[in-house]
Amino acid sequence: MVGSPDFIGLPTMRNLRRKMETPTVVLSISSANFMDTLQPADFSIFKAPCDVHFPYLARSRYGPAWRATAHLSLGQLKVMSAIEQCRTAALGGHVLRCSGCDHIEIEYNSCRNRHCMKCRASAARRWLEARQADLLPVDYYHVVFTLPAPISAIAWYNKAVVYGLLFDIAAETLRTIAVDPRHLGAQIGATLVLHTWGSALTHHPHVHGIVPGGGLSPDGQRWIACRPGFFLPVRVLSRLFRRRFLEALADAHRRGQLQFFGEYVGLADPAAFARWLAPLRACEWVVYAKRPFAGPAAVLEYLSRYTHRVAISNQRLVAFDERGVTFRWKDYRAKGRTRYKTMTLEAAEFMRRVLLHVLPGGFHRIRHYGLLANPVRRANLAKVRELLDVMPEVPIRPDQTEVAVAPVFVCRHCGAPMIVIEILERTAPIRAPPMRRGET
Repeated sequence: MVGSPDFIGLPTMRNLRRKMETPTVVLSISSANFMDTLQPADFSIFKAPCDVHFPYLARSRYGPAWRATAHLSLGQLKVMSAIEQCRTAALGGHVLRCSGCDHIEIEYNSCRNRHCMKCRASAARRWLEARQADLLPVDYYHVVFTLPAPISAIAWYNKAVVYGLLFDIAAETLRTIAVDPRHLGAQIGATLVLHTWGSALTHHPHVHGIVPGGGLSPDGQRWIACRPGFFLPVRVLSRLFRRRFLEALADAHRRGQLQFFGEYVGLADPAAFARWLAPLRACEWVVYAKRPFAGPAAVLEYLSRYTHRVAISNQRLVAFDERGVTFRWKDYRAKGRTRYKTMTLEAAEFMRRVLLHVLPGGFHRIRHYGLLANPVRRANLAKVRELLDVMPEVPIRPDQTEVAVAPVFVCRHCGAPMIVIEILERTAPIRAPPMRRGET
C-alpha cells in the first residue's frame, strides 16, 4: 500500500542514509523543513556529486533567511520559489509501479523553470538533435564575443538592453565582415547562445556561436567556402564589434533606455557617461573564432548543457556542509591540470551568484541569424545542400516501419517500463483566485 506523498517524500534519516549507500539516490524530498532538521554530522550524506542539488539548498533554512535580508527582484523571487518547489509534493506527481518487479515509486513533478538545474533536460536534448540535423557537410567555427568588465557591471542593471545589444551587434559584426569581398564575400548564418556566467558563477556576459565555414554568394547561386582552418580575422571582428557596440550603447543612453544605481548613478549624466566610455574605446575586446578540434557536434553538445538551464549543473556540485557549498570550477588563467579546482562559498553567497543570472521575462537566450534565421532556415539549408550536391535524406513513411517509443519512466532496479497507477494533485496555491465583480 502506498502512503501519502508527504510521508514518502520525507524519509527518516536512517532510511535516507540507507538509500545513499546505493548507486542511485531518491531525490523526491518534499518537505521544505527537511534541511532544518540536519545536524552538522548529517551533512556527510551530501558528499557525493550525485547527492548535492541546488533545490536542497534553496529549501534549507538558509533560503528563507537569506531571502529576508537580500534585495531580490520579482524575477529572482519567482525563480527561487520555483526551484524550492521543484520535484516536491507542492507541484503534485504520480505513483509509478514497475511492470517487471512491481517496485512502487513516487515521482514529483518538476518546476520546468528555465533557470532550474534539474529541469528541461529533454528540451535540451531535442534542441541538440534539431541543431545536429541542420549541420552541413562543411567546416564549422566556434566564435565567442565577450563584454569588458566595466560594461558587465552596468549590464546587470540593464539586462534586456545590454544582452540584446550583445546578440545583435555580434551577429551584425559577423555578417558585415563576412559579406566584405576582402574577407569572404558571402552571406553567412550563425546560431548564438547567451552565457552570463564565468566558471566561478561571477557575472561574465558573452555569447557563444556556431557558424558554418562559408556562405552563399551575393546572388545566392554559389557556395563560397572559407580558407581551410581560417574563418574571419579576429582582430578585425574585435575592432568592429567594439566600435558598433559602444555606438549602440551611447545611443541607448541618449534614448533614456539605461538605468544606473549605486556607484554608477552618476553615469546618468551624458557628459559623465561619455567620459566613462572613452577608455573602453582603446582597450582590447575579446573575440574568439576557431575551428573546434572535435567538430561542430562537440560545440553543440557543450552549448546544449546550458541552453535550458543557467549557470551551473548539479554534476559540478561537490558538497553542502557547515562550511558552505563546494563546487568544481575551471581557472582559465592556470595551465594543465591545475586549472581544475574546487571552490567553497557560503550558502548565501552561492545563492546570490546563481541568481545573478536570472534573465528578464521573455528574453530569448538562443537566437539564429542570417541564413539560419528561423523564417528562412529550412529553405536556405535545402539550397546549400543542393549547391553542395548533398543528397537529402529520404524521410521514412509511417507505414514503412514501426517506430519504437521509449518508455517515459524506467525502473531503476530492473530496467522495465513503469506505469502510472495514481495521480497526486498539487497543493492549493497560497494566492486566492480573483473575486468576481460584485462580490465582497
